[in-house]
Amino acid sequence: MYSVKVSKIIEHFKLEPLTPNVEYDNRQVTESDVNRPALQLAGFFDYFDPTRLQIIGKVEHTYLQKMSQADRAKCIERLMSYKEIPCIVLCREEINPFPEMIACAEKYGIPIFKTLEATTSFIAEVNRWLHVELAPRMSMHGVLVDIYGEGVLITGESGIGKSETALELVRRGHRLVADDAVEIKRVSGTTLLGSAPEVIRHFIEVRGIGIVDVKQIFGIGSVKEMKNIDLVVKLELWDQKKQYDRLGLTNEYMDILGINVVSHSIPIRPGRNLAIICETAAINFRQKKMGYNAAEALNERVMNNLQNNFNN
Repeated sequence: MYSVKVSKIIEHFKLEPLTPNVEYDNRQVTESDVNRPALQLAGFFDYFDPTRLQIIGKVEHTYLQKMSQADRAKCIERLMSYKEIPCIVLCREEINPFPEMIACAEKYGIPIFKTLEATTSFIAEVNRWLHVELAPRMSMHGVLVDIYGEGVLITGESGIGKSETALELVRRGHRLVADDAVEIKRVSGTTLLGSAPEVIRHFIEVRGIGIVDVKQIFGIGSVKEMKNIDLVVKLELWDQKKQYDRLGLTNEYMDILGINVVSHSIPIRPGRNLAIICETAAINFRQKKMGYNAAEALNERVMNNLQNNFNN
């Protein structure tokens, strides 16, 4: 289970603390989904998950405002008695905490913050951000490059030429995301997001030369912080006994964190320009996404030609 500190959420979304007497440095959020405690304020706590970030908007605030002070205090105290609540966020500029809310927050040690954003907008943004921060992740040996807008993960044995290929791709105008180690997060059921560890970000190791700072040599336009992983190119030494795909009628896939990513096995032999091969693979992949498959078009043309010859 991954977690993100409440202090990081405050810093990222510029939240205003409303309970200065409540410590929050050690509090953490472990759930990527958030909760608006409307039903809980009405007294329904079945299936309530107190580990989620609790967000109070105009609807919840107006509901509490129409209560008597005694009922409101009782309602708020029952909600905050769940000490697992990481924090509570009030949305909209005109919404301010009730005195009973501040008192219960200090009693149970639950921090309260405020944002000027509208409730729906804030929920959408914090949900997206938490899904990235708390996403399942892994680290993979390889190189990630943005080629014509497609995230291409280049894998293969150490010393096979991944970094040299990436360097040539950068020189040809593409952007480096990560070299040697790629941190991959599954941010949704169909999306993988790749980035570089902060320590080695923007650096490439080239055997015989050493460490190269791509950002300094080629400029800021040659690097990118994060990129979706759309395609995998596996570099491997040429094996005469192995049958390599020459048409591309069927796709090969690599499983990464439970998501199947289209993969190509590229045999390495002297004289092959790997950068151009990776560019072509990225362009061909984009064509397929747009509905055109060159292999299927050729196969259809051949079949039509055979049919015409048969009829004649």
